[in-house]
Amino acid sequence: MLTPSSFGLQPWKFLIVKDPSIRRELRAESWNQPQVTDASHLVVLTTRTDLAQADIDAWINRMAEVQNCPTENFTQLAGMISGFSSSMSANERRAWNSRQVYIALGQLMTSAAMLGVDSCPLEGINPAAYDRILGLENSGYATVVACALGYRSASDKYAEFPKARFDHTRVIEHIGKD
Repeated sequence: MLTPSSFGLQPWKFLIVKDPSIRRELRAESWNQPQVTDASHLVVLTTRTDLAQADIDAWINRMAEVQNCPTENFTQLAGMISGFSSSMSANERRAWNSRQVYIALGQLMTSAAMLGVDSCPLEGINPAAYDRILGLENSGYATVVACALGYRSASDKYAEFPKARFDHTRVIEHIGKD
């Protein structure tokens, strides 16, 4: 719940799918990846399909409520967010919202790891089919990515394989002097 997002807007909703029959349907739309049905938890991360002034107003109202101060204290911030949002097309806003979801995915996976829970991000999915199966069509939300979570099986033959990653010199570059 405390995952950061730009301006704090949280343009997302997380769906925890428990129903086994729905998970079987989703698996068929996920390249038949077994994690969709085998993991103890499946979270579908969705994004707002747009960012309307009503969303901004709701955020400002919530901030005023939580911080116990008048909404007028946030007039400048509200104007800045509105200006930022209105400078983009609807497609650009949706893409921006989707990128915010990946911040939450990273937080979810890191938090799970800290608790000793394995996670597997799932981008090999058919988002439109997920939307249909989960009843998201015309809801203002759309599927971005899913994440399977659970404890590793003792018989997982891949659990002890070393992680193959590029050397740090290939993926990290220092610019400037210390």
